[in-house]
Amino acid sequence: MSKTEIDAVTAEFFGAFDNRGGQVADVARIRRLMLPGGVIVKTGPDFTVQTVEEFIEPRQRLLSDSRLVEFSEWETSERTDIAGDIASRFGEYRKSGILDGEPYEGGGTKTIQFVRTSAGWRISAVAWYDRP
Repeated sequence: MSKTEIDAVTAEFFGAFDNRGGQVADVARIRRLMLPGGVIVKTGPDFTVQTVEEFIEPRQRLLSDSRLVEFSEWETSERTDIAGDIASRFGEYRKSGILDGEPYEGGGTKTIQFVRTSAGWRISAVAWYDRP
């Protein structure tokens, strides 16, 4: 059951950025998926470490101001290791959309750390690397 729950939380995380077909991206759902003190790290070229709130705001703006439309992001492969109430997921992903009127595509690797709480599995940390 744990792996199924982790798969669902991961899919919901990736789905938070989806604004295809005119739907509104629900980036705010990340507050529910992550622990309040969670950390989000983007590696190069511009290395950034953000809190949940610092991460949400600019993405919500980008996905709702018509600069980035028809956007989605999805896992293409993953490996999840679970030990008691902690889990680590390492996965490859792809993304696509239209940024400033031009087709936009990419992909990379994400690692997501999970902890089991009284409310179920939650993300404690995310780090990712976008392939150039």
